[in-house]
Amino acid sequence: MSSTVTPEPAVPTSSPAPPVRPSRLPAWLTNPWGRPRWLRLTTWVYIAWSLVPVLAAVVFSFNDGRSRSVWQGFSTRWWWGDPNLSVFHDPIYTNALVHSLELAALDMLIATPLGFLLAIGLSRWRGRGSGSANFLMLVPLTTPELAMAVSLLLVFTQLSVLPFTAIALGTTAQVIGQVTFSVSYVVVIVRSRLAAIGPEYEEAARDLGANARQSLQHVLLPLLLPAALASTLIVFALSIDDFVVTQYMSAGGETVTIPMLLYANARGAATTPALNAVATIMVLVTLIGVGGAYLVLRWFGHRSGEAGGDSAGQMGMDLTGME
Repeated sequence: MSSTVTPEPAVPTSSPAPPVRPSRLPAWLTNPWGRPRWLRLTTWVYIAWSLVPVLAAVVFSFNDGRSRSVWQGFSTRWWWGDPNLSVFHDPIYTNALVHSLELAALDMLIATPLGFLLAIGLSRWRGRGSGSANFLMLVPLTTPELAMAVSLLLVFTQLSVLPFTAIALGTTAQVIGQVTFSVSYVVVIVRSRLAAIGPEYEEAARDLGANARQSLQHVLLPLLLPAALASTLIVFALSIDDFVVTQYMSAGGETVTIPMLLYANARGAATTPALNAVATIMVLVTLIGVGGAYLVLRWFGHRSGEAGGDSAGQMGMDLTGME
């Protein structure tokens, strides 16, 4: 008995693929998923472009001569060496520095507790009007500072209604103006911390027998302490750097701040490098405030063992750009 062998079907042979022409561009330029070298280069160029003018102003604050553009030797003359024109001997500069620090301290003492309480209240408000209140709390962050300054000026000078008629332009009006926009920053920071914490800790405290006051005092407030300290330092940095609102609320030479002094004398032909020294002081104070907020958030985040410690520090750095 013979067996029949079925022949296998022939497999069609495919034509060879055409050769791939090598690209004339480098591989790192044609690969969109590679390392972002152009982004890194752009970032460093922007940082250099932003910092070089500031560093130049700082360097010329130590110039030995009166020029702010021609280097004439190193000296601390414009800081404390000159008995009449240096920063710490000229009453115009010292008064502006003291008044700026005074406004910043008052702004911190008022805006931080107020924003802290508002953040807790808004996070727990679930009734009618809560959405509108949350929206209105963010309005100062999006309103142009010039529009806010003009509005406050009209309220304090043209609105004949108590208690606005009792507020005169000067230190009181400047503090109220700064607190008006600083509160929103505190609310955003504290509410971000509240969202990261969640309600579980308070619920656990209530399950263990703590009442509402005890769970708030012994559980929630210690967890919110990093946000409170960071918002305090950020409010300080915002206040020391503010110009528009403070300028519109000022009244006379006693209420001049460092930003106002810089704006009034930056283009003056007779201005000495003492103005550069004042600007350097303001830069240092602002960096101390922002850097302190960043370190506080990172330290508390690592201390509590949270995975979000780095994100908390980044939150503090990102909020400085809202101004």
